[in-house]
Amino acid sequence: MQQKIIILDFGSQTTQLIGRRVRELDTFCEILPYNKFPKDYADVIGVILSGSPYSVHDKEAFKVDLTQFVGKYPVLGICYGAQFIANSGGGKVEKTNTREYGRANLQKFDAENPLFKGFTENSQVWMSHGDTITAIPEDCNIIASTADVKFAAYASCKNPLWAVQFHPEVFHTTQGAQLLKNFVVDICGSKQVWSAASFVESTVSELKQQLGNDRVILGLSGGVDSSVCATLLNRAIGKNLTCIFVDHGMLRKDEFAKVMEAYSGLGLNVIGVDASDKFFKDLEGVTDPEKKRKIIGRDFVEVFNAEAKKIKDAKWLAQGTIYPDRIESLSITGMTIKSHHNVGGLPKEMKLQLCEPLKWLFKDEVRRVGHQLNMPERLINRHPFPGPGLAVRILGDITREKVRILQDADDIYIEEMHNYICEDGDSLYNKVWQAGTVLLSTIRSVGVMGDERTYEHPVALRAVTSMDAMTADWAHLPYDFMAKVSNEIINKVKGVNRVCYDISSKPPSTIEWE
Repeated sequence: MQQKIIILDFGSQTTQLIGRRVRELDTFCEILPYNKFPKDYADVIGVILSGSPYSVHDKEAFKVDLTQFVGKYPVLGICYGAQFIANSGGGKVEKTNTREYGRANLQKFDAENPLFKGFTENSQVWMSHGDTITAIPEDCNIIASTADVKFAAYASCKNPLWAVQFHPEVFHTTQGAQLLKNFVVDICGSKQVWSAASFVESTVSELKQQLGNDRVILGLSGGVDSSVCATLLNRAIGKNLTCIFVDHGMLRKDEFAKVMEAYSGLGLNVIGVDASDKFFKDLEGVTDPEKKRKIIGRDFVEVFNAEAKKIKDAKWLAQGTIYPDRIESLSITGMTIKSHHNVGGLPKEMKLQLCEPLKWLFKDEVRRVGHQLNMPERLINRHPFPGPGLAVRILGDITREKVRILQDADDIYIEEMHNYICEDGDSLYNKVWQAGTVLLSTIRSVGVMGDERTYEHPVALRAVTSMDAMTADWAHLPYDFMAKVSNEIINKVKGVNRVCYDISSKPPSTIEWE
């Protein structure tokens, strides 16, 4: 039976990060809404309570019955989780005069407590809360303090329960990974057997049992998720998998041919469909970003369904849905962060069962599985690319000429990223989470080329660093690289006379412009 850490989500922006940190310890975890603690307890070895945007005193604050797990499993409360446990156990949580936010140092900590094993003096932690704990339950002891936060951490004397007001999951808590390891491995007893190799072995076995000799259809996008999903299914059921790759005309330059070639090299059975005429016709004159997305989504389903119906004996539809897709589509606080095209079930007319082999994996885990399956590096390390493609990287209406301009400019940018080798021997492309070019087709910029005055479009280059795309910072690209890319684009791409660089982060901006 697989060991599992349950992370109860109270709406924190860093809940996914807690999950990723636990997975990095080769331990399976599941993120659930705060009020959905599982009734099947057999495989649970520990529970973590996340932070929250609420105060424990807010009327709308999320509350949970702690008796479901306190005293039964090791429990770690983080930030709101720590405050909720204190408040529920007879302690006190009060507003502070100033928000406790940012870096702090542990002036005191109990080196004998298993949660702080291996910690060094004045270890840096990250605080982010408006309330603070001013009294802890009677059965608890202080195990760490900072200069401003007396109850930075506490532990129960009678139950396996720990709580911290700082965030061990974030990078700024320098020994946060050590703290989580102490909890997950030493306290909860994780055997650390969750790995890419074990995932491939168990999933292939489960897929063989689940699918038997049934035929499966998979919609490929060229991205890492659907590609790994296809390769995994191919290992399990071989010729019974049929993949459909729809070209809506707004892929990157020559991408349709390149991806089809890559899939052929993997031994996949792929049907390629050029439906670009239909998409361009239906997008004619449309400028609203949401309308673009809806038209492309609708047309994709129509084209895909038409091809799928030709496969008469298909019983399953496979999707490359990954864990963050499903988490983000859950409305914990009543506000869905974003909807995903591959979450929410199947069109009724398809009459197929759904198969999602990657539904428990984070993006970096998908890539590790790809390596385990010996997939090509360029396919595994591909940056995320929007489903609507370049349509949401062209501001304004969509035409074939605008797509051509953007494809040419973007091709130079991405290829130069692959070619630029950093000091550690890795390419600049592998240093960033996502990069792409945006065509500002609603703007014309004055320029001079030779002795002629030009009136053409600017393009904006975008590159971000991130762990999971929930937050992202603009990448600090080398000046010599940017100078070369700008020069190449302006000299070689007809229709562009100015190159800009986007230096906004997420939040407040998003990674894509539309």
